[in-house]
Amino acid sequence: MTQPTPARRDHPARDPLRAALDLAKAGMPVLPLSQGKVPFANCRTCADQACGGRPNMKTAGPCQCPAVCHGWAAATTDPAVLTSHAWSPKWLQAVAIAYHPAGAGLTVVDLDNHHAIEWARQTLPATRTVPTTRGEHWLYLGAMQSANEVRPGVDIKSRMAYARWLGPGTGTMVDLPSVVRAFVEREETTPVCGAVVSSSSGRAEWDRTVATGCRHTERYVRTGLERGLSLVRSRIESGAGSQAFGVARFLGAQHAQCPGPCGLDAIGGQIIAAAVSVGVPRAYAERAVGNGLNGAEATA
Repeated sequence: MTQPTPARRDHPARDPLRAALDLAKAGMPVLPLSQGKVPFANCRTCADQACGGRPNMKTAGPCQCPAVCHGWAAATTDPAVLTSHAWSPKWLQAVAIAYHPAGAGLTVVDLDNHHAIEWARQTLPATRTVPTTRGEHWLYLGAMQSANEVRPGVDIKSRMAYARWLGPGTGTMVDLPSVVRAFVEREETTPVCGAVVSSSSGRAEWDRTVATGCRHTERYVRTGLERGLSLVRSRIESGAGSQAFGVARFLGAQHAQCPGPCGLDAIGGQIIAAAVSVGVPRAYAERAVGNGLNGAEATA
């Protein structure tokens, strides 16, 4: 497989569109990142997946929105799209550039701390590495399912995910090793403790109509939920899956003494959507949130 040609080392913050066009020319599907180094929010038409989602998402939909919508799924190598009227204002606001690893035939092993780096050096074949704020990205040839927290400080970013562009790195990329693929294969066979919260594209948001037996005020529940969703969305580099589990467990425990129903399915659906928005695979997010809510019930 031909390796993508490293792009120029122009600093993205100085001229993000120029850097993005260089990356696109090298075969890297790219998109701009907003404040917080997260994808720009969906437009009003696409908010809450009302458009059905893009055809290349896990739940394929008909959306053909020209805006920078749906995070990683909007990434493109088309210069006409990157310089379009819909995208141009976002480049002026962009603080960083992201790329879709699987779209370039790559997998990024995101190592979040020095312990994770030491594990990789002892376990994984040497490949191209890119320094990050807290650790390193190890880039391999070949795409696979993404997953967060496959082990402490280690995330896998490939399909249905984005990674921040931090430069071309050093070293020669090698084929994706089986030890990395095995993490997700093992995760896919892990049984869930109890039922999994459903999170279809047509999910309902929490309100009083789905929580007729909740003893809390609507303001109390909404405030806690929004804080929890913000915590999940803030984990753009790693740990969003674990954060989603923690938020679900905490919020679920708040309703342990309610007669019910409290609309926990809707709360769980919103937590799952927040995790998916920052790159957590939907199946992984559903398991994490389901286990969190079920764990809250078990300890009540």
